[in-house]
Amino acid sequence: MINRYKDYTKLKFDYPAERVLRITFDRPETFNSVDAETHTQMTDMWVDINRDPDINAILVTGAGKAFSSGGDFGLIERMAGNMDEVMKTWKEAKDLVYNIINCNKPIISALNGPAAGAGLVVGILADISIAGKRAKIVDGHPRLGVAAGDCAAIIWPLLCGMAKAKYYLLTCKPISGEEAERIGMVSMCVDDDELQKVALDTAIEMANGSQSAIRWTKYSLNNWLRHAGPIFDASTAFEMLGFMGEDVKEGVRSHREKRAPNFRKDCSI
Repeated sequence: MINRYKDYTKLKFDYPAERVLRITFDRPETFNSVDAETHTQMTDMWVDINRDPDINAILVTGAGKAFSSGGDFGLIERMAGNMDEVMKTWKEAKDLVYNIINCNKPIISALNGPAAGAGLVVGILADISIAGKRAKIVDGHPRLGVAAGDCAAIIWPLLCGMAKAKYYLLTCKPISGEEAERIGMVSMCVDDDELQKVALDTAIEMANGSQSAIRWTKYSLNNWLRHAGPIFDASTAFEMLGFMGEDVKEGVRSHREKRAPNFRKDCSI
């Protein structure tokens, strides 16, 4: 069965239980950051998963101490000012979100440690999201100098309400696993040493349930997200537009130099 996913070389696939597929972000040396090739593969894999007759549930987690730290600086620097790279990434970013929404199997995420950027898309759009207490959920787009794109506009207000969504998206402050559970960002928070077991037990429960009932329920609920499609499309377009400006260059420099960014104060928008 694993041969179906042999071309997805930037991610690790295994079967921890019958009819359960586990996907692991597997670059622990970079806190599972997402490079260009990983971004492409994590976008495309959901089409194969949707068609896979041998699995009923998906479990997603990260190797080592992080779920995923998001897009790596190499990818971001390649995109800055490069229209071809920006348009390629824009298409993938849209497909990633819609492919997850339209995947017919339930997705369970086990958020272990930092979860940000493109990796967080999978973690937070999962049908059941389970965070460890050491989880650190953050959308750092404005800190980087671009609008909060990815999946923030389509899902965050539904999960935790508009006031909390605006606060955390505009300030880029991290959210702990316990706080994420308190405000409704994740389904539950558990002790870190119990995280993988709880997530796997949940995936097994989903794999053994009525598949038609589970899949039709997921499809119906995800119509809330489909209705928010125009909001999401606008947010990703604005995010990509930001990669054509100067703020993103300063955002990357400040990250590399471990200092606060010095963005321009004037803006005609």
